[in-house]
Amino acid sequence: MDWPQFVPMQQDFDAREVADLEGQLVEGIRARLATGRAKPGESVAVGVGSRGVSPIQQVTTAVVRELKASGLQPFIVPAMGSHGGGTAKGQRHVLAERGITESDIGAPIHATMDTRVLGTTPHGVDVHMDLNAFSADHVVIIARVKPHTSFRSDIESGLCKMLSVGLGKKAGAASIHEAGLVQTIPEAATVGIDSGKLLFGVALVENAFDRPYLASVCPPNEFHQTDRELLIEAKRILPRIPTDQLDLLIVDEIGKDISGTGMDTNVIGMWRRIGGERTPDYGFLSVLRLRPTSDGNAVGIGMADFTTQTLVDSIDREQTYVNALTALAPLMVRIPLTMANDYECLEASVGLAQRMSGPDVRLGRIKNTLELESFSVTPPVAEEMHLAGSATPAGDPAPLRFDSQGNLVDMAP
Repeated sequence: MDWPQFVPMQQDFDAREVADLEGQLVEGIRARLATGRAKPGESVAVGVGSRGVSPIQQVTTAVVRELKASGLQPFIVPAMGSHGGGTAKGQRHVLAERGITESDIGAPIHATMDTRVLGTTPHGVDVHMDLNAFSADHVVIIARVKPHTSFRSDIESGLCKMLSVGLGKKAGAASIHEAGLVQTIPEAATVGIDSGKLLFGVALVENAFDRPYLASVCPPNEFHQTDRELLIEAKRILPRIPTDQLDLLIVDEIGKDISGTGMDTNVIGMWRRIGGERTPDYGFLSVLRLRPTSDGNAVGIGMADFTTQTLVDSIDREQTYVNALTALAPLMVRIPLTMANDYECLEASVGLAQRMSGPDVRLGRIKNTLELESFSVTPPVAEEMHLAGSATPAGDPAPLRFDSQGNLVDMAP
């Protein structure tokens, strides 16, 4: 086919980050421990999630070290709902892949899918807590505050969600999804806080380069307000593609460690998951690979229109299905039109976009929805972005190139 030219583009993001993350965390943790709520010898369950916090090993190590220095006995519990295939072994594996092991962190890991019901929300929803965490004297939550991928509210992903959904394990995540996230996450978090188990929370906002932009160590009674305040900043600095209209977006890779939905709907358009207004409106979507660090979880593939056999062959159906069913989202794992390789996938999707839009077809290509500083677009879009000052050409136009097996030659490793 007559392949269109793609122009490499570069956009600038706010690269500011916490200058001394560990120092700031230590100061905040010591201030919380100085209140005297926790006594030497008491146990502390530290809830660690499956994604979101890039320096998770550094943050967890700092928390554990300070707890131990105060004479407490910390241990790690996976706070990740149904992730890891909804099994204790799977969740241990997810933590290990992120550098959270007993030898690296200096604290034991206690993993279970068993829970204890703490109480019910005002609307009658059972609130679950990981049994190991419930059995501890205290609980600490580590969370990244960021926009959610399926709803809009003043509290989305953050401390409240990690406490209610993450630490609620599969049973808690299921009950909260069934009742509705917008209302139930804040209410369930209140039940968790009222249990008296919470010692403090560590909340982080990360910049476009996955570096800590803001960090806060807060007491339980400030979880809701901290989530609200940090979410405003997280939305402000969220990286996006600087155009709301494309005929086709090519996404090199998706993965659970990129976004809870494989591809961040704040980037590709939330309408692809829940319907509604098509903003941004990227008419078709082709996805080429499942990132190895996603552990076979391909939640989000159902939002694509085209994919490759390579991606389909890498799907772990058990992990993917457990996650989708817990979240009441079976459509998120539908398999789209599947082609033998990258060439055939893009020949079909680019060709369709050209037939519908003509010679001035608007195409874009990104590595994934997390890394958006560099991307490429067809010349009409490149010129538009350059004139608007939203992105700058970073090289000469060139067509897509494929090897003898039909794979893109510049695919990210």
